[in-house]
Amino acid sequence: MQPFIDPARHTRRAFLRRSAQLAATGAALPMALNLAALGEAAAFEAQDYKALVCVFLFGGCDYANTVVPYDSARYAQYAAIRGGGSDGAAGGIALARSALGATLLQPTTPLAGGLQYALHPSMAGLAGLFNAGHAAVQLNVGPLLVPLTRAQYASGDRRNYPLPPKLFSHNDQQSVWQSQGAEGSTVGWGGNLGDLALSSNATSLFTCISASGNAVFLAGDQALQYQISPSGAVPINGVKNNVYGSSAVRGVLGELVQAASSHALEAEYARVTQRSIGAEGQISAALAQANLSTAFPTGNPLADQLKVVARLIAARGALGTRRQVFFVSLGGFDLHDNLIATQPVLLDRVSSAMAAFYNATVELGVADKVTAFTASDFGRTLTSNGDGSDHGWGGHHFLVGGAVRGAAFYGTPPPISVGNGSGAEDQWHVGQGRLLPGTAVDQYAATLARWFGVANTELAGVLPRIGNFGGSAYPIDLGFMG
Repeated sequence: MQPFIDPARHTRRAFLRRSAQLAATGAALPMALNLAALGEAAAFEAQDYKALVCVFLFGGCDYANTVVPYDSARYAQYAAIRGGGSDGAAGGIALARSALGATLLQPTTPLAGGLQYALHPSMAGLAGLFNAGHAAVQLNVGPLLVPLTRAQYASGDRRNYPLPPKLFSHNDQQSVWQSQGAEGSTVGWGGNLGDLALSSNATSLFTCISASGNAVFLAGDQALQYQISPSGAVPINGVKNNVYGSSAVRGVLGELVQAASSHALEAEYARVTQRSIGAEGQISAALAQANLSTAFPTGNPLADQLKVVARLIAARGALGTRRQVFFVSLGGFDLHDNLIATQPVLLDRVSSAMAAFYNATVELGVADKVTAFTASDFGRTLTSNGDGSDHGWGGHHFLVGGAVRGAAFYGTPPPISVGNGSGAEDQWHVGQGRLLPGTAVDQYAATLARWFGVANTELAGVLPRIGNFGGSAYPIDLGFMG
């Protein structure tokens, strides 16, 4: 077994390195950060355009009713565990098999043993992308610190077989997915990608962009996340718009908040304000020229976020960007109750929004340059708590884009089991049908990072634990990117 690599050591080392660099410059923080970025980002020089878009599903997406076993043998097992009879009749949380035919996934190479999957009936858009070769499914992926079997999980030997911190906790597993550390982590792997890409962009501030508020995923050592709203850049109202109907008051306020000062904190505040005003002006001007004919669904907050991301991609020439990492999200997936009633609305939003976004990238001629991927706190239990499901671990996720090797499943299809026995079918479960991940988030992220342009020698800087994985059982490249 390879020695366990602790990412905290890398975090401490990065902090000490940054501190030394900042002390050596003797300069104000933003300038020091830009100077520190120059040397480390120089190895990542991009001439083409590529973007990664993280679609985070907050609350823990129920894997079993999202990517549903369809072959008759495994469907019967699924329905027996989830309740509802052999065809998912009323009384449980199993979906009716008769409702799944329209979203049956048809991989180019069928799964061994006649295994089949269908998507939730509300996910026709993503099913269509999959069957057309523009989307793929990564099966049973989740946070792991090291490769892990059920026996090792159950052994209690956390020195040799450590678990993700605070397993099954919403906030902590959201953070682990995004940053590889529990709640309170300050650097995410999307931000680490941004650190490498800063020098590829004319304005480094537009490297990491969130349309969903603050996300640790986009925080790097040097990369700052720029936050936008679905309608575009967020202005400082008192500077952008008249105050009390007076342009004079607006002008005075603008001067006050940008005034030079000999006080270090006041001067820094003024620089941040100036940067914000300048960035808002750049984004607004660029978006004014970025028009799309692709129709996005209305009343869909995820679609609204993905639409502004598509417009920012359309404006890449005006903004001078060659490498970008985006973050969007949708909440509401913590369905301990009302799974059957609520999940269709949520999954329809995911499916229709991601399908529209893909169509927009086709319109822009960058479908093979933009990859969207889903992530979530965790999967959920296969067993029902009566009207929903409880917190789990591994889950199934989607990859969408022209560079995705689509119409395919990646990873190993997990058996249908509650995991309470000792048979072979129970070895990928840790009780109540919680999936023990067969693929680590690190592998998932590394495959995306390599496509983005990260060299093998740079992977450990993006994903400090990647050295814990490798070989045929846990390959660094999962193969889903062309």
